[in-house]
Amino acid sequence: MDWHQLKYFQTLASINNFTKTADELALSQSALSRSILRLEEELGVPLFERKSRGVVLNRYGELFLKHVNQALSEIAEAKQEINNMVDPFHGTIALAFIQPLGSSFIPDLMGKFQKETPEIRFQLIQDTTKIIVSQIESAEIDVGFCSPQESIENLSTLPIMNLELFLIVHKEHRLAGTEQVDLCEVADDPFILYRPESALHDVIEGLCHNAGFHPKMSFEAFEERTVAGLVGAKFGVALIPFMPGLDMQKISVIRVREPHCLIVIQMVWRTNGYMSPAATYFKSYVENTMRLTE
Repeated sequence: MDWHQLKYFQTLASINNFTKTADELALSQSALSRSILRLEEELGVPLFERKSRGVVLNRYGELFLKHVNQALSEIAEAKQEINNMVDPFHGTIALAFIQPLGSSFIPDLMGKFQKETPEIRFQLIQDTTKIIVSQIESAEIDVGFCSPQESIENLSTLPIMNLELFLIVHKEHRLAGTEQVDLCEVADDPFILYRPESALHDVIEGLCHNAGFHPKMSFEAFEERTVAGLVGAKFGVALIPFMPGLDMQKISVIRVREPHCLIVIQMVWRTNGYMSPAATYFKSYVENTMRLTE
């Protein structure tokens, strides 16, 4: 049973005449008859009742036609979706990003890109750098925006922006209201750290080591708002990227003078596998408009 047999059956069920159906399909009548006969033999039942002026579906044929219509419709839809994926100005891009980029960077980027290519859609995934890199390697996503700290085989990266980390303390902390501090000034404070699977966990530990101390972990959290909430509840201090919407009634945000607390956000993609034209076009757009220059 193949697509052509199903299409021939569907057309014959609509026209109810072998001669006219053969003409419609640009087939010989004998070829059409053989195709329908093979289909009936495979199913083990006749699908049509032969009449003097043509054919009509029997009860088996009526049942089979419902499923054939559905199958051919889904195949046509799948072909259209594939065409949309292959057409660089259509299709869907699977895009992953880390939590701090979700409030403004990703929405702004998508908005600007879709002004030029309104037919391209995005499937968005928000996760940690470790998981995003894994999903890129397994081809689950096309492009990621995250902060890998080391080069990874078969993946390419492009620096696109620096993300500054700020020290946050409770409003009643001794440093609250200060404009700038050195990180070593909180060496004895308990720290709210990111969980180990987050790239920021290692980054922050490295910054603390550069400042001459190992952070005393109070709690570990997954994302910025939870970290800020724990700081606001007086469980410690933290380094986080600034995000709109943080509860500023309980925390004070302070720029770190030394060491300079920056992480590099990179666009990441596979170099050893297929990338759809839509994803390739998006990658080129980011390369041309957002490449980080020193």
